[in-house]
Amino acid sequence: MTVKIRTYAPALTLAAALTLAACSGGEADETADAPAADEPTTSEEMTEDEMAEEPTDDEMSEDMGAMGAQFGPACADIPEDGPGSFDGMAQDPVATAASNNPELSTLVELVGLAELGDTLNSAEGITVFAPANAAFEALPEETVQAVQDDPSGLLTEVLTYHVVPETLTPEDLAGTFETLNGAELTVEGSGEEFTVGADGASVVCGNVQTANATVYIIDGVLMPSE
Repeated sequence: MTVKIRTYAPALTLAAALTLAACSGGEADETADAPAADEPTTSEEMTEDEMAEEPTDDEMSEDMGAMGAQFGPACADIPEDGPGSFDGMAQDPVATAASNNPELSTLVELVGLAELGDTLNSAEGITVFAPANAAFEALPEETVQAVQDDPSGLLTEVLTYHVVPETLTPEDLAGTFETLNGAELTVEGSGEEFTVGADGASVVCGNVQTANATVYIIDGVLMPSE
């Protein structure tokens, strides 16, 4: 739209100029005090719609804890910070994350012996039942020697029996699942108390997150049935 500007008589122009001159001081002060159009408003001045767009503390906590908290007595043994902590393990794929955790050093050694590190690290959305060091220490010496002597056979069979190729949250954990070695593994329990396998290994620290896996640390070594 074109705006036309009319030129009024000189007397009217002079009167308008005098009027503006007289008022200019007050208007200038009011303009200086007024907030700029682009300045953010305070929380008291925000509309309900604007406040609704801001995430609440509860919503942020819910997002951060979407995968749930870790549980179990052995969680107290996990380092509070560093690569082997819960936060640190969440940054790395599962074999790398386990290598940073002192409670899983024996498992990591056997995974390396069986050359399964890359396989586990490259898998997506898996669940690993990870025996703690004490679980291997409780095995008969001849059993340990037998699996170590056959890394590509028996050892690989045992280790892959500890891996389920799907993500199991605590809510999904009870049930029977096919493992990476093709055998079925049964988990029983609810809440924060679960047993795994025929011998009833207990979950001692559950729902540990890594970059590609959910880990349940257990107090026994799972042996597939013949």
